[in-house]
Amino acid sequence: MEMRPLGRTGVQVSQLCLGTMMFGDWGTRDHDESIKIIHRALDAGITFVDTADVYSQGESEVIVGKALAGRRDDVVLASKFFMPFDDDPNHRGGSRRWIMQSVENSLRRLGTDHLDLYQVHRYDPAVDLDETLGALTDLVRAGKIRYLGHSTYPASAIVDAQYVARDRGRERFVTEQPPYSILTRAIENEVLPVCARYGMGVIPYSPLAGGWLSGRYRKDADPAGPTSVARQRLANRFDLSRPENQRKLDAADQLGQLAGEAGLTLVELAIAFVLRHPAITAPIIGPRTMEHLESQLAAADVRLSDDVLDRIDEIVPPGVTLNPADNGWVSPALQPAARRR
Repeated sequence: MEMRPLGRTGVQVSQLCLGTMMFGDWGTRDHDESIKIIHRALDAGITFVDTADVYSQGESEVIVGKALAGRRDDVVLASKFFMPFDDDPNHRGGSRRWIMQSVENSLRRLGTDHLDLYQVHRYDPAVDLDETLGALTDLVRAGKIRYLGHSTYPASAIVDAQYVARDRGRERFVTEQPPYSILTRAIENEVLPVCARYGMGVIPYSPLAGGWLSGRYRKDADPAGPTSVARQRLANRFDLSRPENQRKLDAADQLGQLAGEAGLTLVELAIAFVLRHPAITAPIIGPRTMEHLESQLAAADVRLSDDVLDRIDEIVPPGVTLNPADNGWVSPALQPAARRR
């Protein structure tokens, strides 16, 4: 599998990253089966694995730790913190208190003494960037993490964080993990250009748009079937009664036809599209089954022609997200309390 530079860190990673959100209670509950899937991905050449403390409330990290036993040094291992872990209001966020606690919990579950990449799972303007960067910098100096990154940060926050790191003598964020797919292209406007300007690696999640580009959602298909816990929590992104999701259904149908004409599966078309953007390091694939993994691995060898890319742009124009809920972060400045007296 092709290797790519992780920004300007000097680290090389596989062009596909294995996401592990679907291992554990949120997806595949059988640990042995999940481990088989992870091992198959590693054997196929994937060297980059991404997880998070919140995935199945830590169970995903436990599974990843089991799977990497004896193979830890062969993998660039990433995890994330920030999301509410339980009902305790201090078991979440970007405070020094929680970062120091959450990293120890993650290291214990993963069975390792360090993380190669530790990421803030979301941006929160209520938390001082220097608070978060200060704690993460101390973890780098303590040897518990090698690099730091963030996920779903708006362009303005990416720039702010770079300036805070420079002015305060902190370690800087070297990666961003945004949502990106043919149906979710908002990051093309500012986030991707900003990341390129600062030499950051970009490891986008959900290249299949949460399953919309898996072939499951077509006008002539019944999408009924097993629904993951994670998907149940995101009803506004899957409710077909919503007009924005009808637009996604229309686009998925057209893209399915285009993929067929190009001799590809829709999965291959979708992942190859994300891989093609020059600012992208490694899309995160998130299989729940071995069948899912095999269908996604095949995309690594696909190179889309300019004609196919032009057709994609006609179906979903550059910079457009068909359902804004898929962008992953909504500015608090758009909330009613911020706009009205």
